[in-house]
Amino acid sequence: MHIANPIYDIVFKYLMEDSKIAKLVIGTIIECDITELTFFPQEHTSRLDKPSLTIYRLDFSATIKTADGPKQILIEIQKAKFATDIMRFRRYLGAQYASRTAVHERKPLPIISIYFLGYPLGDTTAPLIKVQRHLYDVLNNHQQIEKKIDFIESLTHDSFIIQIPYLSRQYSNDIECLLSVFDQHQRTQDHHVLNVKEDNFPEKYRPIIRRLQTAVAEQEVREVMEMEDDFLEELQNKEREIADKDKALEESAKSLAEKDESLKLKDKSLEEKNKSLEQKDKSLEEKDKSLEQKDKSLEEKSKSLEEKDDLIATLKREIERLK
Repeated sequence: MHIANPIYDIVFKYLMEDSKIAKLVIGTIIECDITELTFFPQEHTSRLDKPSLTIYRLDFSATIKTADGPKQILIEIQKAKFATDIMRFRRYLGAQYASRTAVHERKPLPIISIYFLGYPLGDTTAPLIKVQRHLYDVLNNHQQIEKKIDFIESLTHDSFIIQIPYLSRQYSNDIECLLSVFDQHQRTQDHHVLNVKEDNFPEKYRPIIRRLQTAVAEQEVREVMEMEDDFLEELQNKEREIADKDKALEESAKSLAEKDESLKLKDKSLEEKNKSLEQKDKSLEEKDKSLEQKDKSLEEKSKSLEEKDDLIATLKREIERLK
């Protein structure tokens, strides 16, 4: 059976707009019985004919069954195609903390985040990762605190991270079975379409398969998938251009740094040469001074000899006279 590939934003939106299916998908992932689910429409999720983001986001308000009775929470689903989208995750999550409160109350709702990642995290091959909070009394032997505290529930949240590249058609439980509809190993030559066997899915999950099968036949859905491909290709080309420019700038900066280093070495060499010349000049100056002193000494000796010669000449004249 051919079904639309839910990794595409338009198909994922088409799937999750069905309230029963959204409740089934989310409830299976977070392992909670959802009694009520309300979709929060948003501008960037309601209009997909001109994709402008590499991250796709859906927000729901849900009422779940707990041991303490019904509990209202927020479900945030974010689906990203590139590892560079982490800052958008932070920004969207921050918006959730800032804006969502319980109906008729000034009380912030707990948040559960579900991330569908079209890329591997790199440090683990686990297809589904659960991030769960635990409270500990640090000063009392790190004893675990079981009771939920509103303050902490409002400021921290649990998360589920799905690494789509590591999903497989081989599954052993309900969650793996459900997530296998995202397994990209089932793509046909047309990447917009997955080839699955409906009989491999239990009856409760077959509405998901049938809705995705319906999406394949929707001309508008297929057109938007093609537009999404074009957009992502254009974006990747731009990112490659930016990467090439960044690389060229890095190489240019490296070349300039090498030139600066070379100039520094030349300056240091010139400085050493100048210092050597100064030392030579000083040495020559000292030699000149020494020669001057020698010349002066010779001049004084010559003068002394002249005086002696004059004295001898005088004595000779005196001797001649006395004869």
